[in-house]
Amino acid sequence: MKKDTHPEYHMINVKMTDGSIVQMKSTWGSEGDQLALDIDPSAHPAWNGGSSRLLDQGGRVSKFKNKYAGLGF
Repeated sequence: MKKDTHPEYHMINVKMTDGSIVQMKSTWGSEGDQLALDIDPSAHPAWNGGSSRLLDQGGRVSKFKNKYAGLGF
């Protein structure tokens, strides 16, 4: 490998939306910097399952469920 082509990999503090701070390695910033997140795994519905349910009135999901209803999944 060529020398000096890779960024420095160091420890930073990541501040979550609930105020907790997690230390992790990153190429962002410099050693000891703090990165504040607007969205993190504890607050985003893609990671925590969300509180909304899927509403489908005769659409793709309903057609799929009706088509394969007898297979016993």
